[in-house]
Order: sequence, then structure tokens, then C-alpha cells
Amino acid sequence: MIHLKSKSEIRAMKEAGKLAAEALSYLIENVKPGTTTAYLDKTAEDFITKRGGRPAFKGYRGFPASICTSLNNVVVHGIPSENEVIKETDLVSIDLGVEYKGYYGDLAWTVVMEEAPENARRLAETTKRSLFAGIAKALPGGRLFDISSEIQKVAESAGFNVIRQFVGHGIGKEMHEDPQVPNYGKRGRGILLEPGIVLAIEPMVSEGTWEVYVDSDHWTVKTVDGKLSAHFEHTVAVTESGPEILTYHEKFL
Repeated sequence: MIHLKSKSEIRAMKEAGKLAAEALSYLIENVKPGTTTAYLDKTAEDFITKRGGRPAFKGYRGFPASICTSLNNVVVHGIPSENEVIKETDLVSIDLGVEYKGYYGDLAWTVVMEEAPENARRLAETTKRSLFAGIAKALPGGRLFDISSEIQKVAESAGFNVIRQFVGHGIGKEMHEDPQVPNYGKRGRGILLEPGIVLAIEPMVSEGTWEVYVDSDHWTVKTVDGKLSAHFEHTVAVTESGPEILTYHEKFL
């Protein structure tokens, strides 16, 4: 069942989204060669809690950390570790969620390290473009799969593939709400988009096959062929005047 958010609820979600965006912006400044992903996790938790929020991922269905750090062929849900050290050639995706005053904000961004290969840079740029192309279709009177179709078109036209086993989602007083938001589909299908629907739109795009598997830790999702993957996400409200990014930050445009 889809819960349409009131204007006051959307304002509250903007507060959660702002905190999530500020936390991720600060975190990205610390994504440097030699840094461990465990350090990023601790940094994120400290930033969020000092501002009155709660890391939404920590303890969610047993997840052991405050953020997800997914490097190179890891698609999503990578667990930060003291043994995972960022290198100059890495593609680093960070997914961060915040609960603030009863509402959630969810945001992800992929950082291309300075010496990463050109194909990594192109993959990340394409995935980011697919996110904003999808957001542009979050229009009242449209259909959910208008978003999905646009994401798929941008990714596949560049020679990449969208991950199919993992999708975006509704969000509000719960981290995951209806509806699911696939990153592929046919335009004109899916639920009618109405003002008050809030979605976490999050393309996950792979350099090779869209097929993935879950590692032995029961969380880390990797590409089957070992090729690179990128992940971008914003929390977006459908409003009478069009899509509104609730996790807006000048760094994430």
C-alpha cells in the first residue's frame, strides 16, 4: 500500500534528506587513497549522531554498519572493514541513509578515484546521467515505469546494463515502502504517479552482465563476471509542479 505524503511530511523528509546529503558530502571529502572503509563508516556515524540523526542502515535486518561501501565489482551492500583500504584506481560507491525526527532520507554516490581507468569514469558518469533522467520522469500523471524506462535507456545506449535483482523503493516513515522502483521496464506501465509519492530512485549499472550474486557474508552483492558497477541515488518527491529532490546538495548534481 502506497502512503501519499502530505506537504508537511515532505517538509519533514527534506530535513532528513538534508542531513543525509550533508553527511555524504562530508564523507566524500574523506574518500582518499589509504583510507579504510571502516574509517568512513565511523566518520559517517559520528557526523549523523552529532546532528541528532540516526544511521538508518545500522542494525537494519541485521546489517552491521552505518553505511554501505561498495568498491569496483561490488554493486551494493558492501560492509565497511578495517581490511578494506581505498586505492588510487578504485571506483567507490557509498550508500547512506538517515532517520531524523521519524522520517528517512536515502542517498548514494559513486566516487571515481584519480587513477581509475577511463571505463570506470564513463560508467559512473552514465549511471549518474541515468539517475537524473529517471528523476525527470517523476511527474504527476505519469507512470512509475516511465522512470524505469528512462534509466534503462540511458544505461543501455552507452553499452552498459542495469542490475535487475535490486531496485529502488518508496520511502517515508519506513526505510523501504511501496512501491518498488525497477531500473528497467516499459514506459506507460506501473502505478500512476501522484503528488505525495516519495521514491528512492537508485540506478545500479554494470559494465558487463546485469547478473549478480550475494557473497558469503549474506550482504555484499557482486557482479557475476567481476566487472565494475556504479550506484547513484536520490530521495525524490512527486509534487504538483514536478519532481523535488529531498536529498538535494550542490555536490550531488
